[in-house]
Amino acid sequence: MKILANDGISESGKVALENAGFEVITTKVAQEQVANFINDNNIDALLVRSATKVKKDVIDACPNLKLIGRGGVGMDNIDVDYAKSKGIHVINTPASSSASVAELVFAHIFAGIRFLHDSNRTMPLEGDTNFNGLKKAYGNGTELRGRTIGIVGFGRIGQAVAKVAIGLGMKVIATDKFIEKATIELDFFDGQKVNFTIETVPFETVLKQADFVTLHVPAQNGYLIGEAELALMKEGSGLINCARGGVVNEVDLINALNSGKLAFAGLDVFDTEPTPQMQVLMHTQISLTPHIGAATIEAQDRIGTELATQIIALLK
Repeated sequence: MKILANDGISESGKVALENAGFEVITTKVAQEQVANFINDNNIDALLVRSATKVKKDVIDACPNLKLIGRGGVGMDNIDVDYAKSKGIHVINTPASSSASVAELVFAHIFAGIRFLHDSNRTMPLEGDTNFNGLKKAYGNGTELRGRTIGIVGFGRIGQAVAKVAIGLGMKVIATDKFIEKATIELDFFDGQKVNFTIETVPFETVLKQADFVTLHVPAQNGYLIGEAELALMKEGSGLINCARGGVVNEVDLINALNSGKLAFAGLDVFDTEPTPQMQVLMHTQISLTPHIGAATIEAQDRIGTELATQIIALLK
């Protein structure tokens, strides 16, 4: 059986599949040629990340496709229900990238509270001529201990964020439409474990009380955060979006930054991805990454092996 890993797969996942008798093809096929490639090469399973879209047109054009796998959590680039209605297995790897995304959230938060995103732009330009001026400009950072983080969406990734926050001495509040409470287990280097139970609160409570709001929700119909929601947030707070583009109204976000309502934002995803708006990219109060939440060596290794395990169980 043949598998097309169109957006790549870790070496460990590829080896596991090949050892189970699958042929794994890692050729990158352009979106408009995916269906033809699947049919011409008798592909049984298609693996994607966020780049390749597997919508109704591709599904209809590939009647022999048996499985679609998403390396990651979000499934908005796949017509999941339609594929299942055609008898196609649809799988993803919801647990594999949680820690990686959580750490990126805090990379953005640290960048925001210590002005790293801006100082890394200006130091190469002015560091040799205006060192003391920059030292003064970036000398009023803040600490995280004792501050409140508000987590919107308290699934696996949101709970992973809570783990890091607790370890940093932060207060954690969370909101979720489907989860009333969750037990967060922290395991330490010496084998000790400590459990914390966090009960979720209303969305508006998180916005009003949090010093930092971080979003961990699927793609939405319309914006989750816009002018009204930003108005509820604390003066000088920060907003992080490592979830999905289109969750935050970026025009309203920039207005909130320019007015001083928000101190900073951290964005890993964008409304017009993969061509973010220039006013977002150039804003000095926004920490920027190009949709790399799950892009760590460790996460990709876990994703590959988890996909392989599921595929072997379903197709062998």
